[in-house]
Amino acid sequence: MKNYFLLFVLPIALFTSSCKRDSVDNEETTPSTTDIGPINSGSNVLGYGILDRLPSIWNGPVVSATALGSFPEWIVDFRPISAAQVSAKNELDSANNILMSFFIVKHANAYKMAFRNGGGFAGNQRISYAVIDSVSETANNYFYRFSDFRAGRNRVYVDVLFKDDSLIMHTYTNVYNTLPSAQTHFLWKAKMQDSTSAQNAISHFSFPQKQLVKDFTSTFDSRPEAIYYSVSDLANDPYNESSQPYLGKTTVNISYGAGYTPDPTKKTFLMITTQPLFSGFTFNASQLKYRSRYVFLGSTDNSFTFNYMHPGTYYLYSLYDANGDGTFSTGDWMSSNLTNTFTLAELGDQTVNTTINFTIP
Repeated sequence: MKNYFLLFVLPIALFTSSCKRDSVDNEETTPSTTDIGPINSGSNVLGYGILDRLPSIWNGPVVSATALGSFPEWIVDFRPISAAQVSAKNELDSANNILMSFFIVKHANAYKMAFRNGGGFAGNQRISYAVIDSVSETANNYFYRFSDFRAGRNRVYVDVLFKDDSLIMHTYTNVYNTLPSAQTHFLWKAKMQDSTSAQNAISHFSFPQKQLVKDFTSTFDSRPEAIYYSVSDLANDPYNESSQPYLGKTTVNISYGAGYTPDPTKKTFLMITTQPLFSGFTFNASQLKYRSRYVFLGSTDNSFTFNYMHPGTYYLYSLYDANGDGTFSTGDWMSSNLTNTFTLAELGDQTVNTTINFTIP
């Protein structure tokens, strides 16, 4: 059972490290009720079509100029969290995480799609906002560009391209204004893995709908850029994570069975899927397309909370890298409970227990 599971390293820095001006074209708890409201069905929302194309689990390699380097896989589970917003949360460990959201805003007297991204990276918090400034939708190519609407595209911008079953996300930054124009920060080329996991949320919200999520008419008037990265400034974030609707959290408690004593220098891996990976005791590799959330922990960590998690039914798998080779293989340990399923309700707070008590043969 060598290479029983692949390990994944989340490129948290892909978005957040670009936090800190433009004019370059290139390719490819509940929110405030004062912000939410219907938009006339005949009104134009620039980039509205992206809401139809994002909901799915996506996976693909990353080419990155960040400190974390490039990665063979990055898995992102985008689902609606309101009638006019799509979101995805990921984490690498207890200190590094990212939340991405696309939602409708009012800006410069027009309705547009906006992109919020950021979270924790290397002990720091960074949040940035971008508003769509270019759209091209043809038969099999759907292109959307988001830029820093205060500092401009010389500072930072993001190209999002859908083609057939592919999603290409290309981020550019001038690295804290140290470059004359924005250069490639990272490139993610992903393939759609699964669209069924988002269907319940799509039905729940009759998604998508033209609704105003945030009014950015004057929110950033006093700022040179739409980025928050100092400790004191984060308090001014106009749409912080705790204000995101619909999402819940799941706390996983980890224990070890008799005779299994973890080495504190090793790692434990938690993986959450939307469909089971096993039929009885038979592992089905094709089901890996249903991976939704995962995290690496110290082997002596006995609890972890997956915050801002989509409501739904899940399967939990826990593994311990006993031989320290960075991949789960023969001799590593895992939970013998192969049907550890749970359901997270809207705004729910769920607790799940897992016991690592089986040696992979």
